[in-house]
Amino acid sequence: MSDAFTVLWTHDTCRGLRKAGRVGERPPIAFSGAHSSLPAWSGARAGDEVYALHVNRGEVLMVSCMRVVGVGRRDCCGTAPTTWQDPGFPGHGDWSALGANGCGAEAVHVEATPVRFDVPIPGDLLGRLTWRNRRGQTRGLKYVVDGRLERAVSLQGFYRLTPESAEDLAAVLDKAAPEYSG
Repeated sequence: MSDAFTVLWTHDTCRGLRKAGRVGERPPIAFSGAHSSLPAWSGARAGDEVYALHVNRGEVLMVSCMRVVGVGRRDCCGTAPTTWQDPGFPGHGDWSALGANGCGAEAVHVEATPVRFDVPIPGDLLGRLTWRNRRGQTRGLKYVVDGRLERAVSLQGFYRLTPESAEDLAAVLDKAAPEYSG
């Protein structure tokens, strides 16, 4: 059985994607890391879905939905760096904004929906979203006021959604653009 996760893409990440002209394109890769500069995609396996979210002025946007294909360096990633000055994943330079040069970056190959910034998560859904840890404990989002997220701290990181919340986010994506879903 596959799981679903969320990952928060920062303003810097989203700005980098826009600047590189990646809006409307499907990322073939994302990056996980052991350092706080990148979210660690711990627990993600092939077949799992990851919803990349972004917070802009209290509104939570779904930027892309990615299905994990595999984790680790492949031929498409290019030559591994031999010095700290070499690019980490020269084969994916177009997507370096997703963290290719982050400390301890590891490639996560994905099949994804196009990057976009026009799919808001409805405010009433924000208050109902829940995540669960490995022990089965659940938690919701903090700092949701009047359907807006006042502080993004409870979204920062890589978190496993409950099955109900995964279904809710899939429904948001289906409604926004059925041709882009799964």
